[in-house]
Amino acid sequence: MSASGGTKAIVAALAANLAIAVAKFVAFLFSGSSSMLAESVHSLADSGNQGLLLVGGKKAQREATPQHPFGYGRERYIYAFLVSIVLFSVGGMFAIYEGYEKIKHPHEIEHWYWPVGVLVFAIIAEGFSFRTAIVESNLTRGKLSWTQFVRRAKAPELPVVLLEDLGALVGLILALGGVGLALATGDGVWDGIGTLCIGILLIAIAIVLAAETKSLLLGESAGVEDVEKIQASVVDGDTVTRVIHMRTLHLGPEELLVAAKIAVRAEESAAEVAEAINAAETRIREAVPIARVIYLEPDIYDEAAAAAGTNPGKEAGGPESPDAPAGSGH
Repeated sequence: MSASGGTKAIVAALAANLAIAVAKFVAFLFSGSSSMLAESVHSLADSGNQGLLLVGGKKAQREATPQHPFGYGRERYIYAFLVSIVLFSVGGMFAIYEGYEKIKHPHEIEHWYWPVGVLVFAIIAEGFSFRTAIVESNLTRGKLSWTQFVRRAKAPELPVVLLEDLGALVGLILALGGVGLALATGDGVWDGIGTLCIGILLIAIAIVLAAETKSLLLGESAGVEDVEKIQASVVDGDTVTRVIHMRTLHLGPEELLVAAKIAVRAEESAAEVAEAINAAETRIREAVPIARVIYLEPDIYDEAAAAAGTNPGKEAGGPESPDAPAGSGH
């Protein structure tokens, strides 16, 4: 997996969650706290999440085949979607069930020092994992806000780990609050309420991640900056005079497909047009290295037809009318 895939952040989160899951389960066995049981399942689910992300990253590295000519880059999107739908939802629904049962049948927490000690340890460990995810994200986030980064990131791993760690930290605080109130009041209902809140939190995060990864699975275009770089790279002012229309599509986080119809001068020979297209492809790859699959179709731009609205989609960068045949606007 490439650096933008956040392998370091995933491994850090996996190590932290495995250790925390064991500690929480031991605390549950000694104390009987439903918050600890819900949190141990949460950490175990998070560990599975990171495992899925690593598997997806490995599968995405496979070479293209005749059956899959554009490669397997979207495997990372599929596994991120599985994380958001299956594991987060399983953890959330389990926590809601446990919270409901504890509220319905409350019992006193035993050996309080076990859950409190484990929760403090877990907060420290999750804080380390969260810090690693933030550092790795800052390498690619640029000037984007955190909300914009989660919504616009083409590599799904870092947003997933960020939201996982954030949810884990908030969940730990909720668990600590539920256990603390149960100990202070002697009423185990508070432990169940804390567990219920953890479940609601996990499901909310699952919905956010599902929405973002679904967009990636459907296929997203290149970012605005990359689109501008590609358009500027295509035109040489000599043979290629403008971009009539262009489409971009992420085949994976680090692989971009570019398809464009470009205007060339009518008097140019086929050899000159072919040479200009090859040069344009080279310029595109230099400007946007992830543009690995490029299709450029030469055409003759008819400014009068475009001005008359015969084919308004022929404006530079604009979408071509779906009913217009290839080459219209001559």
